[in-house]
Amino acid sequence: MTEADVATKAPESDAQETVIPGDTPAQTGPTMGEHCTSDRPTPAGQAPNGELRKLGGVDVYLAKPDTYPTNPSKLLLLLSSGTGIKSTNNQIQADKFADEGFVVVMPDLFEGNPAPNSSPIPDAETQGTSFLDMVKLKAAEIAKSFVIDEWLARHTEEKVMPILEKVIDACKAEFADAVGNGGGIYAVGYCFGGRYILLLASESSRRASSGWTGAQKSKDEEAGDGTDLAKKGPYIKAGALAHATLVSTDDFQGLKVPVSLVCVENDPMFPDSVRETGEDIMSKENVEHEVQVYPGVPHGFAVIGDYDEANIKDAQATAFEQMLIWIKEH
Repeated sequence: MTEADVATKAPESDAQETVIPGDTPAQTGPTMGEHCTSDRPTPAGQAPNGELRKLGGVDVYLAKPDTYPTNPSKLLLLLSSGTGIKSTNNQIQADKFADEGFVVVMPDLFEGNPAPNSSPIPDAETQGTSFLDMVKLKAAEIAKSFVIDEWLARHTEEKVMPILEKVIDACKAEFADAVGNGGGIYAVGYCFGGRYILLLASESSRRASSGWTGAQKSKDEEAGDGTDLAKKGPYIKAGALAHATLVSTDDFQGLKVPVSLVCVENDPMFPDSVRETGEDIMSKENVEHEVQVYPGVPHGFAVIGDYDEANIKDAQATAFEQMLIWIKEH
């Protein structure tokens, strides 16, 4: 098995683009690729064991160790890709962490509205078609991109963070033993959920009366005396994220807890420039972190799903171990 490369050993100027069959090309503006909005086939013989229920008024998928609560456990939030909590693969992913001794809570970040499928038109479908038919196929692909952008506009930070706050409060109440045993809450996130690991790991200021809006403050507000600002976070003890999407360099500001990043080489959804700037910020701020870059794999590879390619299967197992070891050791 080829070990993942440390991010700092692969400068962007030296990197050659790796083309993964079926992967999503780079796009402009905030968006997500097909691996964030559609599942791979579920591996044969695997099925979820947890339950769908309400927690703090929010729909969640809950997975617990067989020995809980007889034996002590720790509390883990799992933040999914756009496929949401009813995805069989996401549920099996949660079960894998439960098998390692965590009470796993996977909240519905999308209020029952998971991402629409955004799979691009396969090249094979464009072979032997007329120019007009090809235009129609490409137009359909562009339309799917617009649908994704519209979906993203309905699931912004100001909508998602209050959901997470409700779930975190409910976890502290119902699973106080697990939270206490771990000395806090742990969290892992994939694709869409990956960015929210960074937000949960950071300390930020917001006006006490305004709520979490994510809106830009005016210069006058920034220049204020700060007396009406409330500190929020960090919400977690440690976090790990895999092939995050929609991340900006600002998301690395204010990090206060250890974080581990699983990254894809030449990932258009998480550009090298953002990752490298984020590493610089974390190093300058003395934030404990690790970054592993996996070559020759598609965005979304770390989520449970069946692949034919042995190197992707190996990388998937390695990424899980990376995230698991990180949260266990912190």
